[in-house]
Amino acid sequence: MLRSKALYCYGSFRYHSIRVGCASGFWGDTPTAPRQFFKGAEKEVDYVVYDYLSELTMSLLSAAKMKNPALGYAPDFVSAGIGPYLSDIKEKGIKVITNAGGINTEACAKSIREACKETGVDLKIATVSGDNLLGRKDIQFNGVREMFSNESLPSKITSMTAYFGAGPIVTALDQGADIVITGRTADSALALAPFIHSFDWKDWDRLALGSLAGHLIECGGQATGGLFTDWFNVPSYENLGFPIVSADKSGQSLFLTKPKGTGGIINPATVSEQMLYEIGDPTNYVLPDVICDFSQVSIESVKDGVRISGALGKPPTSTYKVCATYLDGYKGTVACLVSGGDSKAKGRKTADSIMNRTSMILKKSGLSPFERTHVQVLGSSEDAMIWLSVHHSDKKAIALWSREIASAGTGMTPGLTSMIGGRPKAVPLLRLFSFLYPKSLLPGEIKVNEDIFTHIPDTSEHCDVISEGQREDSTEDFTLASGSHTHDLEDLVFARSGDKGNSCNIGLIARHPAFLPYIRKFVTEKVVKDYFRDFIDDDMSDDSVIRYDVPGIHGFNFLLKNSLGGGGMASLRSDPLGKSYAQKLLSLKITNLPSLEEIRSSYINIEK
Repeated sequence: MLRSKALYCYGSFRYHSIRVGCASGFWGDTPTAPRQFFKGAEKEVDYVVYDYLSELTMSLLSAAKMKNPALGYAPDFVSAGIGPYLSDIKEKGIKVITNAGGINTEACAKSIREACKETGVDLKIATVSGDNLLGRKDIQFNGVREMFSNESLPSKITSMTAYFGAGPIVTALDQGADIVITGRTADSALALAPFIHSFDWKDWDRLALGSLAGHLIECGGQATGGLFTDWFNVPSYENLGFPIVSADKSGQSLFLTKPKGTGGIINPATVSEQMLYEIGDPTNYVLPDVICDFSQVSIESVKDGVRISGALGKPPTSTYKVCATYLDGYKGTVACLVSGGDSKAKGRKTADSIMNRTSMILKKSGLSPFERTHVQVLGSSEDAMIWLSVHHSDKKAIALWSREIASAGTGMTPGLTSMIGGRPKAVPLLRLFSFLYPKSLLPGEIKVNEDIFTHIPDTSEHCDVISEGQREDSTEDFTLASGSHTHDLEDLVFARSGDKGNSCNIGLIARHPAFLPYIRKFVTEKVVKDYFRDFIDDDMSDDSVIRYDVPGIHGFNFLLKNSLGGGGMASLRSDPLGKSYAQKLLSLKITNLPSLEEIRSSYINIEK
């Protein structure tokens, strides 16, 4: 039965539609976003989702709960994300879904109930648990192997959580919950659940479309102008509108927009960039609820937003992805500014001197050498920044290194102006360990007020053998017009990058369909591999860079394996998440081409 009674006229929907907004893309996102959805004169959304969690966050929450059993969730959600808007949520009938529960959903729910009592509103609150596997005595992990390296499970784990799907959230909504608090849940599932609850979607293509809705809005402002290649065309970042996605029961398409009167920009380019963000193989984007094929998705401009269609789906796997973190020693990181002539050379000499001196001190102190070090000197000859990072099993080694940095201000090259953040401290270096575990052995527990329900996914139809999608790196000698022009890749494409563990994902979308053959010919796996040679850790094997075709949006998706120095919290690099890789690639020079106008004018639209 449809639970959304109003008939909305967004996009081209003919039936009842529901609208889902995202008010947080990560723990630390702007607290101004929720106001866009709750304080407007009109009700613009039916559901609001908040995404807070990452692997690092889970480890920090686990440590917090060990110190205090009342902690282990994201308190910002209560104090800033939802607390100021409880009366509006009640008055407008907006439902809220969040993974802010971390590893202590009950404590988060208790805090919200107390806030509701103080505000004088009565809301039905549901929690989802069962995803936190740390310390579970009823689960056997013998024989578990890391899904990428095939290593065995470390003995000392700091966090371990399974990525649940939309099912437990749907159960909570079916029981009338106004606020649903989960732990580790696939980001896309937060937005998929309202569509399943409202429209009883079961076929794989609709589930893929709903998952695409979640994927597009899960990072908040990244769908509405954040990180956009053409950032100079984005109005009012200070009032960036957060995304709203809607669909009707037919599940034929999505409509993506933002609240009225907000800044930012929505067009096919911004949304295409976000679609390719961190998905790896676009024909096999594996989620707990469905395996998605986004390769044929089309995105077109309509009034006030874009319409999205063409997502395909197939049965999911019979396993959940489980992510554990473990301690692998400690790291220290510092950034120092150097100014004046020859700043990069001075910075390099200073950095090398600090590292060499510390190595001698470690040896005299009877400590082993650093396990890893990373030195970068960034900037120009006039102003540069030294980036130093070290990894050691003993905190003492980090402290000895840290003590030597300040001495560079008086005893090394001139021009060192500041040490950003002061003397660095040793912090835990956490590594990620991912594996698969049967869904049938990890039931989700849903608590709605005092009623308890259990959810176990139906895995009778599943797909555990996933074939690799279509790689497009043909060495065929394309017959293309040539010329005397040299273009930066940025002249031809929009681009966005992000991490997939220790790998980097770079999505490229042609600015015009006529540019696609040139991108195909000149931006090959080999070209990208050579361009990022200094960033890739492995032996530069044939599959260290993979290019996938995404014809629906005239694009390509590149996956650069082992290119982030360990990735995330294990990396010593200044860009552990690969955010800058697309920006770097945009500077690639392509020579002997016609002018852009000549390429456009020669394009023949076959459909016409």
